Amino acid sequence: MFRAINKVAKNSKALKNQTEVIRCLSAQPQTKSKQTPRAEKAAKPNLSFVHNLFRGQVESSQVFPYPIALNQEQIEYVGAFVDPVSKFFSEVNNADRNDMNAQVDEETLKHLWELGAFGLQVPQELGGLELNNTQYGRLAEIIGMNDLGLGIVIGAHQSIGFKGILLYGTKEQKEKYLPKVSSGGVYAAFALTEPSSGSDAASIKCRAVKSADGKHYILNGSKIWISNGGIADIMTVFAQTEVLDEATGQKKDKVTAFIVERGFGGVSNGPPEKKMGIKCSNTAEVYFEDVKIPVENVLGKEGEGFKVAMNILNNGRFGMGMTLGGTMRYCIQKATDHATQRTQFGKKLESYGGIQEKLARMSVLQYVNQSIAYMISGNMDLGSNDYHLEAAISKVFASEAAWYVCDEAIQILGGMGFMRDTQLERFMRDLRIFRIFEGTNDILRLFVALTGIQYAGSHLKEVQKAFQNPAANLGLIFKEASKRASSYIGLGGVDMTGLVEPSLKNSAKLCGESIDMFARTVESLLIKYGKKIVDEQFLLNRLADSAIDIYAMASSLSRASSALKSNSPTADFEKLMVETWCVEASDRVRINLRKIHSAEFNENYKRMSVISKKLCEAHDIVHNNPIGV
Repeated sequence: MFRAINKVAKNSKALKNQTEVIRCLSAQPQTKSKQTPRAEKAAKPNLSFVHNLFRGQVESSQVFPYPIALNQEQIEYVGAFVDPVSKFFSEVNNADRNDMNAQVDEETLKHLWELGAFGLQVPQELGGLELNNTQYGRLAEIIGMNDLGLGIVIGAHQSIGFKGILLYGTKEQKEKYLPKVSSGGVYAAFALTEPSSGSDAASIKCRAVKSADGKHYILNGSKIWISNGGIADIMTVFAQTEVLDEATGQKKDKVTAFIVERGFGGVSNGPPEKKMGIKCSNTAEVYFEDVKIPVENVLGKEGEGFKVAMNILNNGRFGMGMTLGGTMRYCIQKATDHATQRTQFGKKLESYGGIQEKLARMSVLQYVNQSIAYMISGNMDLGSNDYHLEAAISKVFASEAAWYVCDEAIQILGGMGFMRDTQLERFMRDLRIFRIFEGTNDILRLFVALTGIQYAGSHLKEVQKAFQNPAANLGLIFKEASKRASSYIGLGGVDMTGLVEPSLKNSAKLCGESIDMFARTVESLLIKYGKKIVDEQFLLNRLADSAIDIYAMASSLSRASSALKSNSPTADFEKLMVETWCVEASDRVRINLRKIHSAEFNENYKRMSVISKKLCEAHDIVHNNPIGV
């Protein structure tokens, strides 16, 4: 057993070489630590549930009890906006008209500015409503229930457009720009993506050169698919700059973030893109030609633009879960209305088992998604900085669950669901982009798996170090040995039953067993592949899916436990949904982890790789037509 730990620790050294690969894949910057060994010991512990999941440990502080960060005054404050926002969508906004015209009319936008919808999280003294993340998410739910296209106009403006100013802006930058974008009628945009750099954000070509007198930068280049790109007058723009590396004394290119005004001159844009969905949001290519940017408009520090960009995206991802929770609710309403009214073969649709299964799964997915999103926002509002993997999971889960729920709603409605009047076809078109933008789900799965594996590998290296001086580290050694021994022989292991209400202990047991299996799989992958695990994307995807299911189990268990403890009127119904979720999620975890270990499935992944290569060589299907003509 100790030899196994030692072997893993040796292989974990090779994970250092993954840093640059993960940095390009990830939504969280990976930087080398300059801490001394003593400083490392004093480093703040990582309280992320998902990070520690990869070590087979339950870090419960951010999960149990369910984190609600609002006091009564804050609940009443956001509650005061619920009715006006709902009224806006029922009386002012016309989602179908927005979609057909591929734009939002000025009168509708004027109402939004008057509501304060474009400055939800900006401090009141700078013109905003000063909502925290949970309050922001509650209003995002209402938007998602009505018009996703309009939601992008609002979200691209503040969730990413000027979010960098909120997170990294100096006092002067905030005072200059935030009043304009929160209440001054000025739109903002986030300009990162380029023709040659999509998911690989670090490879951007846009360049800013500092002037000889050091007072400004000259920006040249272009960005594509920029939400609000044709209407924004203030943009957060990312460009390569030449930066002096203090460690080596050499100059090297690093990305820097800038606040760019259209009024600087040299900023232009192409026509609005013609899109599958979210048509009313303006999406355009943006061009920069000799744009003169004052040095005081650097956002954050020179050369740290990649960090700025990724943290902006990390900070805003939870909102997608909130928004799409609203979309799922709309779909469920449409489906249940139809199922209770439509009669086929002499019976209401709601009485058929096939329809009941669909409706139940739709409700469970909405509940679990909402549990994840509000858990993350609650932790953020309570001051957590350890939520990046959770936010990535939330984005993946929400975008895929919403697509499934919408698709099933259309199926339940049958031909009626295919018609424009139900609005489900518009929601489906709008939903498709959510699995792509702000980090594709494919990249975020790799981010979750590789970052988690790297975290697990660093821990196992600590164990190896402990063996170099066993007398001083007996506690760590025996703790690790005991954990593995109990896990391998089926004794003890992860026990989550004490974290939940007693009536949920069977579901908690399923979650704990999943964590045990997951941690053993992570360790076996480290032993087998070392740094080469980065190339095993078939396996990494199974691992990421397992992590997603486990975090979803823990989040929903926590929420339902809180509901039961507080005697919520819906507690028993929530218990039903969580029990249903944990049975199926734990089964998927077992299946996915078994596939990782299965020689048969590993051989099948090789077949898939060969099939894919042959398709790409042919740029077409390879097999012949059955009749040979």
